[in-house]
Amino acid sequence: MYKTSVTYVDFDGNERVEDLYFNLSTAEVTEMEVSCPGGYAKMLDSIVKSQDQAAIYKTFKEIVDKSYGVKSEDGKYFRKTESALLDFKSSGAYDQFLINLLADGGKTAADFVNGIMPQTNLSNDELLAKTKALIDEKKSIASEM
Repeated sequence: MYKTSVTYVDFDGNERVEDLYFNLSTAEVTEMEVSCPGGYAKMLDSIVKSQDQAAIYKTFKEIVDKSYGVKSEDGKYFRKTESALLDFKSSGAYDQFLINLLADGGKTAADFVNGIMPQTNLSNDELLAKTKALIDEKKSIASEM
């Protein structure tokens, strides 16, 4: 889970500080990986190598939107609802968060991506490799039927 505090000015001119939470589950990472031909990680690598700033920004916003949620006070739940995302995207916190991520040459963005990945004993690359192996195994079983 990635947590950050953002200071922004609301629409009444009041300065606010808000804690924001982001997370991707193993199921969500798996879904993202299988949603792209060749895998999500490969698609991301291709976009980064192309230096297509519009595609990079669009993809990054999609990752932010997919990972944003509201953590329950007891820490048992992380709720990702359309209304919570709409509230977030409609606030000054969203703009300030995106500005903060892009402000330091990518260090905060890299920390963000690493922070939202599922908490396992595997590295992000190992998690993606295991996901791909599971998918390939399911395809193999399906083709044998």
